[in-house]
Amino acid sequence: MAVDYNGTWNMIKSENLDSYMKTLGIDFATRKIANLLKPQKVIQQNGNHFTIQTLSTFRNYSVEFTVGEEFEEDTKGLDNRKCQSLVTWDNDRIVCVQRGEKSNRGWTHWVEGDELFLEMRCEDQICRQVYKKQ
Repeated sequence: MAVDYNGTWNMIKSENLDSYMKTLGIDFATRKIANLLKPQKVIQQNGNHFTIQTLSTFRNYSVEFTVGEEFEEDTKGLDNRKCQSLVTWDNDRIVCVQRGEKSNRGWTHWVEGDELFLEMRCEDQICRQVYKKQ
């Protein structure tokens, strides 16, 4: 593990968020508001232990995990589901697989220079976001 994820990251680009949220069953009004937001991610990394906060003017979400240890994730504030999540390293990427009501659900984060990339998956939908380090 050579990548340092620590920092505050501001979203600069988002693709396919509406279709991704629709697949999660998120209502129309919430989707419309979410599509207007430019959230910020605050990541604290200590070795394999991460805290990732997603902050916006509408809702905030926080997840804490240790790479390689399965945990129950409560997606309250997102799609309000509980799932079993496991984050692993794939070279310098962190990859999360979420097992629950929805199939093929999870996300991948990676860093290239001063940009943080996020790919969120659910069923046949993929949302791609890019954040710039503050």
